[in-house]
Amino acid sequence: MNWQPVPGHIKTRWAKNVSPENTWQEYPRPQMRRNDWLNLNGLWKYGIAPIEQDYSDLVTGEILVPFPIESALSGVGRSLEPDERLFYRNAFSIPSAWAGMRVLLHFEGVDWEATVWVNGQRMGIHRGGYIPFQYDITDVIKGKENELVVAVWDPTDTAWQQRGKQVLKPKTIWYTASSGIWQTVWLEPVPQNYIHGLKITPDVDTETVSVKVNLFGKQTGAGGVRVRVRDAGGLVAVIEAEGAEEEIKVPITNPKLWNPDSPQLYDLEVEMGEDKVGSYFGMRKFSVEGGRLCLNNRPLFQFGPLDQGFWPDGLYTPPTDEAMRQDIELVKGLGCNMLRKHVKVEPARYYYYCDKLGLIVWQDMPNGGAEADEVRLFLINQVGLPHHDRNYRRSGRAEAASRDDFHRELSEMVDHLHNFACIGMWVPFNEAWGQFDAKSMADWLKVYDPTRPVDHTSGWFDQGGGDCKSLHVYFRKLKVKKTEKVRATVLSEFGGYSLKVGGHLWDPSADFGFKKYATPEALTDAYINLLENELKPWVDAGLSAAVYTQTTDVEIEVNGYVSYDREVEKMDFERVRTAHRGLWK
Repeated sequence: MNWQPVPGHIKTRWAKNVSPENTWQEYPRPQMRRNDWLNLNGLWKYGIAPIEQDYSDLVTGEILVPFPIESALSGVGRSLEPDERLFYRNAFSIPSAWAGMRVLLHFEGVDWEATVWVNGQRMGIHRGGYIPFQYDITDVIKGKENELVVAVWDPTDTAWQQRGKQVLKPKTIWYTASSGIWQTVWLEPVPQNYIHGLKITPDVDTETVSVKVNLFGKQTGAGGVRVRVRDAGGLVAVIEAEGAEEEIKVPITNPKLWNPDSPQLYDLEVEMGEDKVGSYFGMRKFSVEGGRLCLNNRPLFQFGPLDQGFWPDGLYTPPTDEAMRQDIELVKGLGCNMLRKHVKVEPARYYYYCDKLGLIVWQDMPNGGAEADEVRLFLINQVGLPHHDRNYRRSGRAEAASRDDFHRELSEMVDHLHNFACIGMWVPFNEAWGQFDAKSMADWLKVYDPTRPVDHTSGWFDQGGGDCKSLHVYFRKLKVKKTEKVRATVLSEFGGYSLKVGGHLWDPSADFGFKKYATPEALTDAYINLLENELKPWVDAGLSAAVYTQTTDVEIEVNGYVSYDREVEKMDFERVRTAHRGLWK
């Protein structure tokens, strides 16, 4: 094995622990666990061919899965161009203990269009870079040795697909692309009749949790479903239902409520025939009452950073599970009770850690469409002119396929993340990036998932819908503004104060930020002044939430609480922690 990280940019301290033998070995699906599985992460062969080639035997070298081909930890470190197709090849063996079982092939994340073959049989094509997908490969596996081939096409910012902040030519607030497999690939044995999915919905007001079980093979008479709930090992409730896929209501008497100070989670076990899966849930309620964001029927001011989820060595993929967890611990340790996950969907384990630690997540939908004309939009926003979002051409949504794909991927994201207790807000659009029909989108989303508020247009441009009046303020002082009586007023981005730290920069010329400071002391003083003298009066006047830009430096942005490699704390964290807790405690 000749794998080595690509030299060049800075790396995190976790990069030295990455090897082909130990890459992302953690079970990837905390919300529906089975005991038996096989991890396929590690060194795969790869080749790059012209996009015209539907299938290729070309082998260029080896790549470390699941790191994007552009990343240093992939061992390749080159861009995938829009006129190219990336081919992965890997061999796998089926354990003898799986005989008589169905075998599922899981991909947790592949960006963007993935075509999958097993033993030369095409299993299908999946489009979308953020949501897991799977294939039942039972009928195509052959004995012990099997071949898996994955072809990936990723047009990045040359097409309309949902891509977040990925671009081919990084600049300002736009970053290096993450093409190809970027999350765990794995195999799983299941019975002939098995549990395909769970939808878990807590109801604090009625002291119940609803469990909807999606079954595969129910037509063969698999029998009923048994649901058990436990709290710290003690049995809370057992419910049995004969009907397949019906909504099962489980009473949770005097529930212990999930909140940032006490992130109580209940264990859930679902059994059907020969199949059994483990999961969990939190009893909590997010709502808007009288123009205030509420948690468990009480107003709670929510504060935390804008979080991009990029890494200097893995790009979209954290170097290790521990590294990902420590990013969340950093935010929690700063005295925040929330973060806004910005135009990216993280691996499922990320949200699991937020559930465990008690950190509310505002989840953005990754943007697509055309690149925003930021100067024009900024000027329109500053002047205060109305801006309607029915001009599909201007937003890069002229093709109906673009609008349909956004709607499909939004619903898939909501389905995928529904069970996580931490998700406290959906954010379909940010600053007019590919924005279209935002009010009707919010109306649809509030019906599709009535358990969370919706910030339908974060920053630019409010269409009068959703649950939030959402503002971005960077270049002006924060001034108390009148809050609404129905929608919550939220400051969904502000700050962006910057400090360059030599030796910890992605690029020595990196200096992007909205206010620049020369020392940690000056940055800390300015930040505390911003919170106490500008933000706090607005909080006292009814502001419901604030999102500071941002958790870490990212590429040429130097406006994080810490450096991009996570090595340098750029402020006095003790002072910062005290100031944060003073906002919401």
